[in-house]
Amino acid sequence: MPSKTILVTGGAGYIGSHFVNLLRKRSDYRILVVDNFSQGRENVLKDEKVPYLETDLRDKESLFRIFTENKIDAVVHFAAMATITASVSGPSLTYENNVVGGWNLLEAMVKGGVKKIIFSSSGSVYGESKSERLSEDHPKQPINPYGFSKLTFERMLSDYHVPYGIDYIAFRYFNPAGCAESLETGEYHKPETHVIPCLMETLLGQRNEFKVYGDKFATPDGTGVRDYIHVEDLVEAHWLGLNKLLESPGLNEVYNLGTNKGTSVMELIKAAEKATGLQLNYQIVPPRPGDPSSHIADASKVMRELNWQPKRSLEEMVLSAYRSFQNRSPK
Repeated sequence: MPSKTILVTGGAGYIGSHFVNLLRKRSDYRILVVDNFSQGRENVLKDEKVPYLETDLRDKESLFRIFTENKIDAVVHFAAMATITASVSGPSLTYENNVVGGWNLLEAMVKGGVKKIIFSSSGSVYGESKSERLSEDHPKQPINPYGFSKLTFERMLSDYHVPYGIDYIAFRYFNPAGCAESLETGEYHKPETHVIPCLMETLLGQRNEFKVYGDKFATPDGTGVRDYIHVEDLVEAHWLGLNKLLESPGLNEVYNLGTNKGTSVMELIKAAEKATGLQLNYQIVPPRPGDPSSHIADASKVMRELNWQPKRSLEEMVLSAYRSFQNRSPK
């Protein structure tokens, strides 16, 4: 039988590239990557069997052409504007990319007869935590446009499920971190706003200081608490999810992806200093709009239903990120 074709949007991004790398090593699936390369080409894999199609999800006609010219069996959708602060200061681009682009993708799937999709959602759909851990049925009250854009696309998936027969899994990420041990793919953002890369840049002298946004939150040490998950554990869940989605007609599930453990910013700083043997120059500054005080996943559902477990520690996340930043060179 011919191999299945998996289309990966945002496959040249941080998480998407790690998933594409896993998929090409673990399966004989035909892989098509769709990306607008807005974050650069550093994570383009040197593999002639993985074609990269330079297409923006906002370009509906180009998407339709891809879906009519290729027999696609499933979509794994990573492409998004993924910065909370940018979504607050300029929400237009976030909604245009994440909602309008997402709708174009769903319409292309309908036109091409594609019935399976995995969506890269976010724990930010919950807003402020009303319990120690956030389960999938926690109230969804996003406090920033980014979280609302992710929740909107989740609703669109639910609405398209019955009338158009589109089955889906939505994974709500908490805080992906770290890099592949092989250093084939890394974390590149323009501009860089994610906490662990900013830590690494400061430790390596690429920025003057690390900013701790707020120390008066209702947390044990006053700094924000997050649930950090290694990117390789994250994409492993997508592999398990893709297999389940392809084998299970009628699927429409939402899963949290986290470790059930929280780490404060100050704890993260101490872990980074211990792992690297370097001292961090940091400054406490006012909190950013749209940042919740604490976000810890209850990931028991995905652990139970997909038999998934996070395997890598916070120290491994920090060290893998540090090695990646040390070894960066233009591809």
